[in-house]
Amino acid sequence: MNYGATNPNAGPEAWRALSMMSEFVLATEQLKRIRPAVSIFGSARVKPDTPYYELTKKIALALSNAGYNVISGGGPGIMQAANEGAQPGASLSVGLNIQLPHEQHGNPYQDLSLSFRYFFNRKLMFVRSSMAIICMPGGFGTLDELFESLTLIQTGKARRMPIILVGREFWGGLMEWIEGKLKSEGMIGENDPKLIRLIEDPDEIVAAIFRFYEARGGFDMAEHDAQLLLEL
Repeated sequence: MNYGATNPNAGPEAWRALSMMSEFVLATEQLKRIRPAVSIFGSARVKPDTPYYELTKKIALALSNAGYNVISGGGPGIMQAANEGAQPGASLSVGLNIQLPHEQHGNPYQDLSLSFRYFFNRKLMFVRSSMAIICMPGGFGTLDELFESLTLIQTGKARRMPIILVGREFWGGLMEWIEGKLKSEGMIGENDPKLIRLIEDPDEIVAAIFRFYEARGGFDMAEHDAQLLLEL
């Protein structure tokens, strides 16, 4: 559609909106077959052959062999570990890359690689495509993705799914603050901290995801997609 020809007064913001819509539609089409899937978040600054990196690889491989496609942000650090761990497994290794002037570059362990210009679309695709979210240690970006996911679930914009934090020593202080400040001062609901679980063992992570959906009679992805498209 030649939007400019039919709307001569269209400015840069209108074109940006069209660009965002186009990116969303293309990503949705490409990710249709990535079901079921689990997203893994974590720092881009974690180096290979370190404990967090190796643990992420083990978790990703366990998920892949259990039948879950593994989605990461496609970059270095924990993201690379997730893709590297998943790629030898039975399921797909997927990267949702973001175009940044610094830090981010695609890792070589992606069976399917998508490139996003807009953070909004990328973050939505993480939640839209996933049956569970796993957060390894990370910085501002990881915290943004974690709390974005929690907010969507808390407000009913997305269906409830397992959100698992890995690294008790790293995340323990945050969990204490959520319980001791946010919950105790009424900033969140009484049961909201239960949206998050701390689990360390890769096999237990896989088992926890299976148990979550067994208790709910399975996962209706079509209903999940419809809810997100209507609400967001």
